Amino acid sequence: MAAAPEHIDVLIVGAGLSGIGAAAHLQRRCPDKTFLILEARGAIGGTWDLFRYPGIRSDSDMYTLGYAFKPWTSAKAIADGPAIRAYVQETAAEHGIDRYVRFGHRVVAADWSSTDSAWQVTAETADGEAHFTCRFLVMAAGYYDYDEAYQPRWPGEHAFAGPIIHPQFWPEDLDYSGKRIAVIGSGATAVTLVPELARTAAHVTMVQRSPSYIVTRPSVDAIAEWLKRRLSPGAAYAMTRWKNVALTWFFFRLARGRPDRVARKLIQLARDDVGERFAEEDFTPAYKPWDQRLCLVPDGDLFKAVRDGKATLATGGIERFTKGGLKLADGREIRADIIVAATGLKVVALGKTHISVDGRRTDPSQAMVYKGMMLSDVPNLMFIFGYTNASWTLKADLSCDYLVRLLRRMDATGAQTAIARRDPKVDEMPFLDFTSGYVRRALPLLPKQGARRPWRLYQNYLLDLITLRFGKIEDGTLKLERA
Repeated sequence: MAAAPEHIDVLIVGAGLSGIGAAAHLQRRCPDKTFLILEARGAIGGTWDLFRYPGIRSDSDMYTLGYAFKPWTSAKAIADGPAIRAYVQETAAEHGIDRYVRFGHRVVAADWSSTDSAWQVTAETADGEAHFTCRFLVMAAGYYDYDEAYQPRWPGEHAFAGPIIHPQFWPEDLDYSGKRIAVIGSGATAVTLVPELARTAAHVTMVQRSPSYIVTRPSVDAIAEWLKRRLSPGAAYAMTRWKNVALTWFFFRLARGRPDRVARKLIQLARDDVGERFAEEDFTPAYKPWDQRLCLVPDGDLFKAVRDGKATLATGGIERFTKGGLKLADGREIRADIIVAATGLKVVALGKTHISVDGRRTDPSQAMVYKGMMLSDVPNLMFIFGYTNASWTLKADLSCDYLVRLLRRMDATGAQTAIARRDPKVDEMPFLDFTSGYVRRALPLLPKQGARRPWRLYQNYLLDLITLRFGKIEDGTLKLERA
C-alpha cells in the first residue's frame, strides 16, 4: 500500500538563489507555515552550483544580486561563482533552511485539486516517485534547462581534432594551458571565459556572429567600502543597494531614451580601453543598448586581454569546422586546439514541470502572467522570475514579500484559494521584449504578459516595490475564495 503524501503549507521547487530566499522570507515572516524545498540536484546553489566553467561570475553587482535581508560583506562587488554559491549556502545554514531541503527530488508534475484546495505534487527520486500535497506551490527552479544547453550544429564538426565544449558542462579535468582556444559567442558567458582562459592559454579567439555592448565596471565598489567604514553593515549595504538600483535605472532610462547617443559612448569607451587593437566591427552591435543585456567586464579584464594580445575578437559567420579549428564565411581561418561553444541556454517554463488543474493540463504558453509571478486561472501558484534590466534578486525579493502578504491575507479572510482570473479584454504581449537569441527562441514556450496592469511587466523595480509591497491584495483581478 502506497504511503500517504507528505503535506506542507508551502512547497518550494528549487534550492538556488530564489528558492532559499523564498524559504527565508517565509521563515522570518510566516513562522506558522510549514515549508519544504525540493531540489533535483544534490547541492544548494542552483545556477551557481551547476556552472563551473573558468571565471564564472555574476553580471550584476552583489549589493543588488544579494538578498535584502543579508548584507554582502565582501569587498568584491562583482563576485565569482564560488563566492555566490557560498553566500547562498551560508544563508541557508544561518536560517536553518538547509534542514528543509530534500535533494535528489525532481518535481515532474503538480495537479491542483479544487476539491481539496491543495496541490498534489509528484517528484522523481532515486528510489522511485515521492508524493506531496501543499496549499501553495512556489516554482523557484529558474528559467533554463539544467540537463540540456542550446548548441547549434555546424558543418564539419566531426572533422575537428580537438574537444568541443559547452560551458554548462565544463569538464573538471580539462587542461587548456598553452592551448589555442576558440570561444564561439558574444554574450555574458563568452566575455567571462575569454579573459580567464587567456591567463594560461596560448591564445584565445572570441568568434562572434555579431558583437555585444561591453562595459567595464570596478570589481570593488569604492563608495560601498567607504560606507562600510562609517556605518553598520546593514546600513552600508542598504545605502549601496539603493545607490546601485538608482544608477542602473537611470542608465537604463537614458539608454532607452537616447539609444544612439549611449551606443556611441559605449563604443568610444571600448575604443579607449582596447587602444590600438580596437576594430570597429568587433565592438559595434546591430541593436540598441538594452535591447539585450549589456555585458559586464570587471576592471576591464576582457579589454586588457585584447590590448595585451592574449585574446582576439573575430566577427563573422562560421562556414564550417576544420581539423585545426574554424573557417569563417569571409575566408578567415581560426586555429584552435579546443573549441568552446558559449552559444547560450535552452529556456524552459516552470522547470519543465507538468502543471494541471483538476487533471486538465495547463499550457504555460497560453496563460497570461499576473504581476509577473502568477499564471492566469491557476490557483495558489507563484513562479519567481527576475528582471532583465536589473539584478534577478531584486524582483525575487519583491515576489517573496508579496507571497508573505498574500498568505497572511488568505489566513485573515479564511480563504483557501488565490486565483487571478484572466480578462479577455486585455491584449496579449510577449513575455519579454529582449532581442537576445535565447529569449526569441523561448517566446513560444513562455506565458504572455498583458497590455496593461496588473498583467503588464514594466521591468521597473521602484514601481513594483510600490505595487507588490504596498498595493491591495484583492485588487479586482486576484480573487480570494473559500472552499
